[in-house]
Amino acid sequence: MSEPNGVMMQYFHWYSPDDGSLWQQVADKAAELAAAGITSLWLPPAYKGTGGGMDVGYGVYDMFDLGEFDQKGSVRTKYGTKAEYINAIKVAKAAGIRIYADVVFNHRLGADEAEDVEATPFNMDDRNAPIGEYQTIKAWTHFTFPGRAGKYSTMEWHWWHFDAIDYNAYNEGESAVYLLKGKSFDHNVDQEKGNFDYLMGCDLDMENPEVVGELKYWGEWCYDTTDIDGFRFDAVKHVSAEFFQQWLEHVRQYAQRDLFAVGEYWSYEVDALHHFIETTNGTVNLFDAPLHYNFHVASQAGENYDLTKIFDNTLVQQQPLLAVTLVENHDSQPLQSLESIVEPWFKPLAYALILLREAGYPCIFYGDYYGAHYQDTGKDGNEYEIWMDAHQFLIDKFLHARQNYAYGEQRDYFDHPSTIGWTRLGDAEHPGGMAVVLTNGEGGGKWMEIGHPNATYIDITEHVKEPIVTNDEGSAEFRCNGGSVSVWVKQ
Repeated sequence: MSEPNGVMMQYFHWYSPDDGSLWQQVADKAAELAAAGITSLWLPPAYKGTGGGMDVGYGVYDMFDLGEFDQKGSVRTKYGTKAEYINAIKVAKAAGIRIYADVVFNHRLGADEAEDVEATPFNMDDRNAPIGEYQTIKAWTHFTFPGRAGKYSTMEWHWWHFDAIDYNAYNEGESAVYLLKGKSFDHNVDQEKGNFDYLMGCDLDMENPEVVGELKYWGEWCYDTTDIDGFRFDAVKHVSAEFFQQWLEHVRQYAQRDLFAVGEYWSYEVDALHHFIETTNGTVNLFDAPLHYNFHVASQAGENYDLTKIFDNTLVQQQPLLAVTLVENHDSQPLQSLESIVEPWFKPLAYALILLREAGYPCIFYGDYYGAHYQDTGKDGNEYEIWMDAHQFLIDKFLHARQNYAYGEQRDYFDHPSTIGWTRLGDAEHPGGMAVVLTNGEGGGKWMEIGHPNATYIDITEHVKEPIVTNDEGSAEFRCNGGSVSVWVKQ
């Protein structure tokens, strides 16, 4: 993020092939991505999940197994082997790309043995409401990692390392969150469901010294093993917020580097994001989920959406230095848990809004760049075949413009509900400036000042073929087609 006009890319989607090829693909594509203007890659969880070689990575089993041990039915992960992962990082870094590792601290799944423990069942939808008596349950909470046999860490996980679980082998049909003996739900978590500490699996107890110590040790081991440049924290609204600041400061001190961090606090209420930022003293950036939601709504509403409000109640509007802006991700893509689709026609407009403005650290989604094709079951139980469009042609144009023209003073022209625009005036090293205009309605234009009189400008998107010449004051009516975006740079 410290690089001028840096751009992150989420280099996977939920349905990336489970053939173990992704790490090799990262190595193969690194130079090409760097040349396009990508400065960092957020890679998926690299450690063994409960689904072995088919696990996307969020069903965490063993964080010390990066595709090295025969566990959960495979040696490799969904994305490849440990050797391929480390090689991909080396190749990407040599190309000038920073690497951010996806880290899941909230939960564990796929325990090796069950344990008896006392617990109280709570309502799944109201974690403040017990629904039964304190009782003995049979919980899958003992992680022995037999395939790893104590290499890198000898710690085994037991029920006392967790706060809560959602499965009792003595009463398999009951739907409940079981709060374990002597435990309490974490504070400083999201207040959805009364308290959203518990998400899934075996929920880690962040007040247990052994848990915190092991996670800090894992951070040291991960840094030494992989030489990554930062972290993407999963599901931060389900973990006591202070933990992330403490963990990150520990690993930064160990590494003697200012490692980057961004958290996934998936809430459309910007005040919740502000609270997390305040609690962590601004040490962790956050994805701008409210902005994604605005894009989703705008894409559904078409010309009825007031584009002058596209940044209202977003993190990039209110705390731009800590906002990682995005259009789509692996959870919001079609058929996934947070499905909130940004319609294909609007994605070029949305990417222009995150890539060509001065505020925010933009993140490109793999599925939007390369496209995606997959089948899965929807929430209604029906099977669907999904085709996600590839927008690489236009995103590459925007990346080129960001690298070469998106500098200097920004002047906004958000004065019409259907057509908005802005100019960047350029600087000494990047003269000429840039004008961006977009509309969700009919084609049209917008008078904007770009600061260069009697100069010819062309639309690098190739949507509008005719050049535009500025007047004696350095202004012109910059045009775009209906439901489209145009990016004008000096010829």
